[in-house]
Amino acid sequence: MLSRVAERVYWAARYLERIENTARLLSIYDKLLFDLPKSTQLSWYNLISINSLEEKFEERYSIKDERNVVKFMIADETNTSSITTSLNAIRENIRTTRDVVPEETWELVNELSLYVKDNIKLGINRGHRYEFLDEIIKSCHQIQGLLYGNMAQDAAWNFLRLGRNLERADMTSRILDAGVAGVIETSVDDNAINTHQLIMGHVLRSLNAMQSYRRHVRTPVDSKCVIEYIINNEQFPRTITYCYNAMHEAVTRLPKNKAVLTHLIREDTPYQADSPEKMGAALRDHLNEIQIHLGDIHEHVRQNWFALQD
Repeated sequence: MLSRVAERVYWAARYLERIENTARLLSIYDKLLFDLPKSTQLSWYNLISINSLEEKFEERYSIKDERNVVKFMIADETNTSSITTSLNAIRENIRTTRDVVPEETWELVNELSLYVKDNIKLGINRGHRYEFLDEIIKSCHQIQGLLYGNMAQDAAWNFLRLGRNLERADMTSRILDAGVAGVIETSVDDNAINTHQLIMGHVLRSLNAMQSYRRHVRTPVDSKCVIEYIINNEQFPRTITYCYNAMHEAVTRLPKNKAVLTHLIREDTPYQADSPEKMGAALRDHLNEIQIHLGDIHEHVRQNWFALQD
């Protein structure tokens, strides 16, 4: 297939996953800050830091409050990671690849785009934010289901799968980082253990992983176990290790894959989390290293397949 078509399918998958997980991240943070003790210093601006968007945010806003952060993450078209910007990008990528994706994909993407455009104030204002974000997540699931159920599993499918799992691994690491930041911030509280359980419960629910976690780990929610599960589990589709394995499988089925396969191989042992009292810079550094590695994988994918001249 043409390299430009492969690139557009790859990015369509990434933007779709980014939209869904940005909605998930905002949703978990909304619930997290509502449930944390009032003395907690965790702020909405932490979402900007987790996504490495400080410079872009501060170019636009002088006040680091909830409304500005949420507006920046949902509606600001100068933010290349916002839901609105990602929707514009996915529309363009799907429009130009309609011959390789199911026909209904274009229609569903347009419906989602119109919904966000018509209801953007619901997301920015607190009163109906949950319903707005939940509708976005459901629409993304509908599009993903269409692609899974009706797309031929050829080269285009494997580029789509590669993009989806690379973006998903990155966003899962950021959702986990948001939870870890809350755990670290509340470690000095008198009721820290219960607070940590509450925070990590929100992290699991934001990934739709609570049921799977309980079946696999067979213990109550525990910070250490949740962290290890989200990073290491090979069976749940939103864990980081699962996403790496799925990327490896997709790349294996693509031509001229040697350079990317070599870079995808991870030789590190399963991550062993510290107790909540010891969690801190080391764990957040580990998550940052994962994000850097995923960025390197993307660059190898770009150079190997998309930099080619058709």
